[in-house]
Amino acid sequence: MRFETWSKSITTLEVDCLIVGIFEESGLSDAARQIDQAAGGRLGKLLARGDFPGRAAETLLLGDLPGVGARRVLLTGLGARAALTRRSWRKALAAAIGALARTGVKSAAVALERPTDETLDDYYVGRAVAELTLSTLYRVNDLKSGKKAKPAPLAQVLAGPATRTSAPALERGLAHGQAIGEAAALQRDLGNLPGNICTPRYLAEQARGLARRHRSLSARVLDEPALRREKMGCLLAVAQGSAEPPRLIVLEHKGGKSGQAPVVLVGKGVTFDSGGISIKPSGEMDEMKYDMSGAAAVLAALAFAARVKLPLNVVGIVGAVENMPDGKAVKPGDIVTSASGQTVEILNTDAEGRLVLCDALHYARRYKPAAVVDLATLTGACVIALGHHHSGAMGTDETLVRELIEAGVRADDRAWALPLTEEYSEQLKSNFADFANIGGRDGGAITAGAFLAKFTQGMRWAHLDIAGTAWQGGAHKGSTGRPTALLADFLLRRAEQ
Repeated sequence: MRFETWSKSITTLEVDCLIVGIFEESGLSDAARQIDQAAGGRLGKLLARGDFPGRAAETLLLGDLPGVGARRVLLTGLGARAALTRRSWRKALAAAIGALARTGVKSAAVALERPTDETLDDYYVGRAVAELTLSTLYRVNDLKSGKKAKPAPLAQVLAGPATRTSAPALERGLAHGQAIGEAAALQRDLGNLPGNICTPRYLAEQARGLARRHRSLSARVLDEPALRREKMGCLLAVAQGSAEPPRLIVLEHKGGKSGQAPVVLVGKGVTFDSGGISIKPSGEMDEMKYDMSGAAAVLAALAFAARVKLPLNVVGIVGAVENMPDGKAVKPGDIVTSASGQTVEILNTDAEGRLVLCDALHYARRYKPAAVVDLATLTGACVIALGHHHSGAMGTDETLVRELIEAGVRADDRAWALPLTEEYSEQLKSNFADFANIGGRDGGAITAGAFLAKFTQGMRWAHLDIAGTAWQGGAHKGSTGRPTALLADFLLRRAEQ
């Protein structure tokens, strides 16, 4: 896929298709008006007949308009002019790309009018065009034996109009958007694979493959004996009921100055979560293959950093295990010792992600990080609290939490802050160990964060619970690629600072 800018008159662009906006009630956008004038009023007549009302995200493909260099024009509904927002603009663009994917169009130029509140500047327009194009064209990496559908022929997308002053920002946005789109596709591919293929060892091989493809990346994988030497008793406790051996994966991007404190991203990589002895209900248990989405997001973020040559040191740490109810599995009431030396009473074996993360977070200390962010499909409680629209954000460093939330706003990949005060930690009290791994039903997403906080003292740390945002179920079941865009924006802003 090639992403470029356009600067010529829109009526002279020789592409397969022009994407132009139509407003509900008020009619032609500025770009559509130029096409209408060149085509002798054809668009105006079409709208006057009521053939295209301009409702949000509706499309209509027209061919061979006179006076226009493009072979087709795709009218795209923007809804009411006064109601045009960044979100509705993105929905309209995605609908347009989706419509073109069902045609033979190979090249397209985007000329959708932007919201008047300037929430989409030139950089973010370029980024959205590339990112949404790749997201819309993404096809699930299914393992069906039948003949696979051919990919959409769309191979070139132009964003504009670009002027001498706006072109650099547009081009930078297109480059970053393409890198984000490709990284999100990596996350989605990993998430969509079944648990019998995407195992801890498979994730480790993907990290090694990334390191082979990018000079700035280096990979290190700790096997089970190495994990025992690191005394990662919590991570090993989760893995002991599975025939699949655990792995701790470390992927480093060295793009900053030597000695610069890195940003460390820590991902939960439970490649399948049965719940262990505290087994889950059978309904929709297949979706527990997505319990490694935090790990996939970390690998995707490191791939993005390498692709854009990010001038920042970034370390990705993934705790990769499978959680199964074998005869050797950890039991409710068992007490294990973490790598930090703290003891944990495991009251629920389905609260396993925090056990994996706590040892991985402790391992992050050796890098003397500037900031630590962990990502995990950690709790169903977060889905109850926030639904599938926002990831949950919390941490011991309010500035870092705010950085992540602001990155999510800019990236249209939102997170919402949850309180992490000392009261929640009190719910984890145990009569037999330093603390328990669950704190009851009340505030379950936050008590999970409070558990992790016990392993991050002295570090700038934040936690993203992506249980509600990393995948969707139902007829469109599949990984969403979130929060790759948020992480990319966070890292880009860090690099600028």
